[in-house]
Amino acid sequence: MSKIQLFPSGHEVECEAGETVLSALEKAGYALPNNCRAGACGECKIKVRSGQFDQGMVLDMALSPEEREEGFGLMCMAKPLSDILEIEWGTEDAQPKLFPPRENVPFVVVDRLSRTPRIVELRLRPLGKPLRYWPGQYVIIGDQQNAVIPRAYSIANAPRDDGEISLQVALVDEGVTSNWIHERVAVGDIVRLSGPYGTFIGDPSTETPVLCLAAGTGLAPIMALAEAALARGFRHPVTLMFSARTSQDVYDMGRIALWQAKHRNFKYVQCLTREQTGQVHGRIPELLPGMFEDLSGFSIFVAGGPEFVDSCLTVVRSLGAQEQLIHTEGFYQQQSPEVPDAKRLMTS
Repeated sequence: MSKIQLFPSGHEVECEAGETVLSALEKAGYALPNNCRAGACGECKIKVRSGQFDQGMVLDMALSPEEREEGFGLMCMAKPLSDILEIEWGTEDAQPKLFPPRENVPFVVVDRLSRTPRIVELRLRPLGKPLRYWPGQYVIIGDQQNAVIPRAYSIANAPRDDGEISLQVALVDEGVTSNWIHERVAVGDIVRLSGPYGTFIGDPSTETPVLCLAAGTGLAPIMALAEAALARGFRHPVTLMFSARTSQDVYDMGRIALWQAKHRNFKYVQCLTREQTGQVHGRIPELLPGMFEDLSGFSIFVAGGPEFVDSCLTVVRSLGAQEQLIHTEGFYQQQSPEVPDAKRLMTS
């Protein structure tokens, strides 16, 4: 057995004899960009800093002789030969590349759950090729043939082998799309998603404590991010603070209880604003100064309505949070797909 060491974080991943680097990383929870998985596209190209590996048969168009001389390899075919293989993953030029969005991808509704009186969760399975995404991203769903306006909803789970996607939809009284989902979309229906979109994603090289702040269905992308991080063995403290009006508005407690039981570094704080039962009473921006003296060394993730996000940002900045470590997702009523620079997109 060999070990794959990630630079600069120093994280180590075990790799079985005969296993590719890509397979080992994926088993450990690292979603390394890839496409063909056969040494032909070049998407999984990474620089190997030290150690020996069997590159296998790859095309020169995917990995040129010059790139081989510089130490690059295709991880979909590379198999470690030395005890330790050190690769660059997390440096500025090896940040996660975003998958290009696909349009009108068919999914079947395999389950729907009433999370709260006003939040329903749809569990969707792809009819064909799964939608590739990073935890924290969102998709667009609607039904234009029936005048249901496409709307954005964050994916509430980390990527799965079966391609299942969970969406948590809050009912908006005048919202055509949310009413359609709550009243008409049923188990067995086929719906179409477009995406993924957004840059509310984590950095695999993060070596800091993490503070996640969520309100309402802002919990969805936070849960996806936390699930992915804990699954890959993230060891730094992770604190999730969730704001809700009353205990009736609290949901997803099953997953949260499991994480608290399995991961000593995970802490959950439930904040109720209109009820004095439960853990904490009050609004998160007002509670933060009493819980954290200094946030300068924390990675911060904030998701919820615009007012919630803005209020949290004001406070975390006052507590020393560094701008490069702050990530936000504001749920605006009219959310347009956010597509980053072309250089960050993966080719399909």
